[in-house]
Amino acid sequence: MTPDARFAPPDAKLIAADIERAFAEDLGSGDATADLLPADAHASARLTCRDDAVLAGTPWFDACFRRLDPTVQIDWQATDGQRVAPGSVICQLQGNARALVSAERSALNFLQLLSGTATATARHVEAVAGTAVRVLDTRKTLPGLRLAQKYAVRCGGGHNHRIGLYDAILIKENHIIAAGGLAAAVAAARGIHPGLLLEVEVENLDELTQALVAGVDRIMLDNFTPALMREAVALTAGRVPLEVSGNVDLVTIGEFARTGVDFISVGALTKHVHAVDLSLRLQLD
Repeated sequence: MTPDARFAPPDAKLIAADIERAFAEDLGSGDATADLLPADAHASARLTCRDDAVLAGTPWFDACFRRLDPTVQIDWQATDGQRVAPGSVICQLQGNARALVSAERSALNFLQLLSGTATATARHVEAVAGTAVRVLDTRKTLPGLRLAQKYAVRCGGGHNHRIGLYDAILIKENHIIAAGGLAAAVAAARGIHPGLLLEVEVENLDELTQALVAGVDRIMLDNFTPALMREAVALTAGRVPLEVSGNVDLVTIGEFARTGVDFISVGALTKHVHAVDLSLRLQLD
């Protein structure tokens, strides 16, 4: 079976760098409390999820423990992208006791954050069920954890917008003003970066018409009402994919999706993080 590309995490070196930053701020020069345990003590632990959640972040969780104990045994009962019920034991570990207690907080921080992102994404995806809309993330991510959070969005059934400012062009109001108009901004972008996806944000139907004439790859409807979204869909007539942005939440997203647009981007997926409640219980062997 071909692995699902949605669940392909970032390169292991990037995950390792995330772990080093987390350990630098949490462990510093060492875990003073873990020193209370014998250096050769062995322990087992089990991880329980207390929420209805979609799991994401197991590569970061594993890397935390393996950084301190390369021989640790980690047995997952769930996989990233899978929904888990409250009270579920989702993982069991066996390894050096000091390593387990020292890595615990950083490992749980990654898992609770990324599972929270995946869970929020899944709820938004469920809210547009029955439509052809794709739910997108944005660049409103926690500094230093963009690739991790965008991975979590995919685990929740969402799709990634551009990763950064380098892999796609999104022309907004300030770019248009600086370039001397929408058409001029589009022409300049095409000339400088002809191979990148080119999207333009518009605030009304007149700007939408200008974007269609300019020949962009995608158009973002910024803070349009549902009625204006339907007019935009009719005016565009399938020539260019339309993306909705602004005022999107679990209450509005279904109505927006039913207007016939193609994408809805949701900044809240990654910036309004509600961590999943996890508990790791240790027992000395």
